[in-house]
Amino acid sequence: MKRISFAFIISLFAVSSIAQPPARVREAQKQAVKQEQQNAAGVSERAQLEYPTAPGMPSDAAWRRDLYRIIDLTNDRNAVLYYPQEPDGDKMNLFTYLFKLVMRKQIKAYDYTIDGNESFKESNVLKPKDILDRHRIRYTARGEQFRIEDSDIPSADVRAYYIKETTYYDQHTATFRTQVTALCPVREQAGEFDGTATKYPMFWLKYEDIAPYLAKIELMASNYNNAATISGDDYFSTTKYEGKIYKTNNLQGKVMASSDSLMKKEQDKIEKELATLESHIWKTDSNSLKKDSTATAEAAKPAKTSSKSSKKEETSTSSRSQLKRQSSNGKSSSSSSTPRISVRRQRH
Repeated sequence: MKRISFAFIISLFAVSSIAQPPARVREAQKQAVKQEQQNAAGVSERAQLEYPTAPGMPSDAAWRRDLYRIIDLTNDRNAVLYYPQEPDGDKMNLFTYLFKLVMRKQIKAYDYTIDGNESFKESNVLKPKDILDRHRIRYTARGEQFRIEDSDIPSADVRAYYIKETTYYDQHTATFRTQVTALCPVREQAGEFDGTATKYPMFWLKYEDIAPYLAKIELMASNYNNAATISGDDYFSTTKYEGKIYKTNNLQGKVMASSDSLMKKEQDKIEKELATLESHIWKTDSNSLKKDSTATAEAAKPAKTSSKSSKKEETSTSSRSQLKRQSSNGKSSSSSSTPRISVRRQRH
């Protein structure tokens, strides 16, 4: 009996010793993932502190409108985002810069769904390996790390970006601003048979996440002065880009017209509405300032009038006193010139 119990205890120890290593491995993996997330969050927080960005849109904005634009990098105003096509020392184009951040897990990439709308849910986050496999990008895997040669990064194929921008009026600061909220690189590839270029949206990036990193990258600001540079965040914050509207948020969820002529007409209509609203806001503000200045001037007028009247009263008072003095002096002079007559009785 003792032998049986002893053998049973030994078997339990053996099972526990076998079961412990996998549990330890899983726990170590969880700790590694947690530490990696903390490191990424720490880098993001440090980047925000070292490179401050423009303030975000307030949650209680009085008016806002969301638009989707396509940024064509063959346009001169947008070409600054395209060159150099391959990294040249510490210089690289926007896609290469963002792609490396995604591969290092410093920023999150979100799946581009069928409807084309961005969704920043945690369930929609793409893994680096999924991006590489989906777009057939060569890489060498070393555990959880991926090595990609600069020549294999498809930066030359990314000739456009989809961006979502929000135009809003902030009643707290009385400002009318346009802010980019999401960005999606679009890869163009020629077909195997007809050679027609097809657009493949790669992934959505939350602008709030990439803004601190965009503040670090310097872009050429002028074709005539190559020494002039601008940060990536300033480029988007000051709307230096130029893009056509291809979609807008509306109550019925309708997309814009498919024909070029109707789409051009709808684009012009929306642009005119935004320009009219902005001019109306500035006109209202200027009118209110004029009214305030007029009211201030009107309030100041009575004070000036009262001072003038007081001066007139002082002048009239002084003139009256002077006239009195003159009349008294006249009387005294006249009395002195007239011979005096004694009225005393004389004795006889």
